[in-house]
Amino acid sequence: MSGITTGLGKYGQNSLELATASRTVSADTEMLFSFEGDNLKDDAGRFQVVNSNLRLVQDGAMGKQAGLSVGNNSGFAVVGAPGSIFSTLNWTGSFSMEFWLCPAVVDNGETVISWRSSRTVEGYPLYQILEASFARNHLQWNCTNLFAGYTENNGEITLSGTKSIIPGKWSHHILSYDAETGLLEYRVNGLVEDLKYITMTGGERGGVYPLMLGNPAMFEISPSYAGKIDDFRVLRNSIANTEDFFYQNQENYQTGWTAVRYTAEGGSFISEPLEVPVGSQLTHLEASTIVPEETDVEFFVRAGDNFYSWNQTSPAWVPAPPGKLLSGVEGKYFQVMVKLYPDGAGTSTPSVASVTLCYEEHEPPLPPFYVKVTAGNGYVDLIWSHTIDKATNYCVYYGERPGEYLGRVALEGDSPVKVGHENSVRLTGLKNGRIYYFAIASEYNGQVGPLSQEVYARPTIQSYD
Repeated sequence: MSGITTGLGKYGQNSLELATASRTVSADTEMLFSFEGDNLKDDAGRFQVVNSNLRLVQDGAMGKQAGLSVGNNSGFAVVGAPGSIFSTLNWTGSFSMEFWLCPAVVDNGETVISWRSSRTVEGYPLYQILEASFARNHLQWNCTNLFAGYTENNGEITLSGTKSIIPGKWSHHILSYDAETGLLEYRVNGLVEDLKYITMTGGERGGVYPLMLGNPAMFEISPSYAGKIDDFRVLRNSIANTEDFFYQNQENYQTGWTAVRYTAEGGSFISEPLEVPVGSQLTHLEASTIVPEETDVEFFVRAGDNFYSWNQTSPAWVPAPPGKLLSGVEGKYFQVMVKLYPDGAGTSTPSVASVTLCYEEHEPPLPPFYVKVTAGNGYVDLIWSHTIDKATNYCVYYGERPGEYLGRVALEGDSPVKVGHENSVRLTGLKNGRIYYFAIASEYNGQVGPLSQEVYARPTIQSYD
């Protein structure tokens, strides 16, 4: 499967559908809460959840699910492993923090992010704050004493949004700091809302005040916020050096942001090779699907007699729209490939609950009706009647136990010995005094039929010669 996950399809059946475009862990991911699955956890594995009152709900911004908090003490807090950001007294370097918000209301003072700590400067504690809260329908960031040596306005830096956050609408938020340029910026839906250079000149040039977070402390997410939050991520990189941030079309800004949940490329899945009787011909394909407007599903099949030699392109895939009659698709193995595509806005996925292959079997050739065996000195002679069906080959099975045809001693070959269209054979190299069991099967176009009645013989020196 590629870009595919499980879901509920037609009539509530289990189905395969497109996987959502939730964030994934990359090399510079410090923290990632995708809010997918049954449990709240950091996908990057560096932070442990404590004091959680958050609920996981459906209809996320960049995935199936989101986190829901309903006010005071309804979010969650995390503590990091040694060496992780917010959990280590050290120079931090560049970082980016991004998340999606869909607030129920936008009340002054509602806090979305809160981290409070301290570090010691010249023997005195210097308190530090990183906080994001609502003020006058905007999200406002408070960064206090986070940058070593920065004393302007008592070390407090405030970044505010310029356009109102709309209740019930998703919006994408990024706070980013570039340790090389000193640029601290806040973006909403990809647009720069506020920025400040944390430099000695206050501009693009001048020495940079480095980011230095203090003693380990709990990092709180939506501690007093009512609404949904999704794909909360922290990276050890600035936005200028990160390629995978998602920017919304600016035209949609006024009406609120609609997340692209599914990538335009869609996804696909391929079945294992499905074994059928040799020479079976696939007539058509049936499928149980849900295909919303603008989405699409494509079906392909292929067939052959030896799937070990198959690769991505050979045998060729044949388009197989459900219900359409097919021709020329035959063999011992069938395989199905299905491609799923979302709508143009990336908000809807098709689903496939079942795929049924309908095929016609070639009846296996009948075995010989009559088989006779005669023993000799180290050999046996077998003779049988020709089958009433067409037979391109006869297969002689032999072994030393009834019904077990695993013989390997005959000079003519291991069981089964193929003798072509002949109706007799002499098997030599057999051991005198040992009893052997035999059965004959007919073969036509690679399909071997059932076995004949079993016969047996014991070669001896005194046997017929």
